[in-house]
Amino acid sequence: MGQNSILELEAINTFYGKAQILFDMTFKLQRGEAAVLLGRNGVGKSTTFKSIMGLVQVKRGQILFQGTPIAGLPPYKICSLGIGYVPEDRRIFTGLTVMENLEVGKRPPRPGIEPWTPERLFELFPNLKALKDRPGGQISGGEQQMLTIARTLMGNPELLILDEPSEGLAPVIVDQLAETIWSLKSNGVTVLLAEQNLTFSKKVSDKAFIIDHGRVCHESPINQLSDEICQMYLAV
Repeated sequence: MGQNSILELEAINTFYGKAQILFDMTFKLQRGEAAVLLGRNGVGKSTTFKSIMGLVQVKRGQILFQGTPIAGLPPYKICSLGIGYVPEDRRIFTGLTVMENLEVGKRPPRPGIEPWTPERLFELFPNLKALKDRPGGQISGGEQQMLTIARTLMGNPELLILDEPSEGLAPVIVDQLAETIWSLKSNGVTVLLAEQNLTFSKKVSDKAFIIDHGRVCHESPINQLSDEICQMYLAV
């Protein structure tokens, strides 16, 4: 594993039942960067994330996080190593207040890393501060997305994985989300996201991995993606 690599997937193959979804999926993520998996629906982006998090079994191949093999570990162990995961459907606790949702995500601080606290998160997400006593089910979809990210950060991850974070959000909220991701990078968090929104991805990402039929078919700095590649793999 490279000296600056934080995550490496080495030819992983993942199945749902007998249906193979990932075919020798391979890529490397450098510490401190923001990278995006781009591709149409059904090409394997979410399955890649679930494979990393131990939510589906990797049949073949290896996943390394900071040099440690994690394929086959239970999800709670993978999280404890320093990976935070924000799934596509948010999954907040609707009956708990915003503050209680944050407390649920709290984990011990990591050596050498400034811990995330509610006070620090309210600086990053000022809208949540005014809503801290409101039940999660009574805030907007955009606010729920911010809450999910904030709750995940309470676990003090070194790598944050976001599955289609801009989906279904109003443009003004998407812009706020882009600013948040840049702030996270400046705070030392490495970010890996899956997206179909190319405009948003270009605002927040350094690198793009184009996914098609369960494998990486193209990799480049996101500002060097050609129109031909985008038309071939991203156009609906």
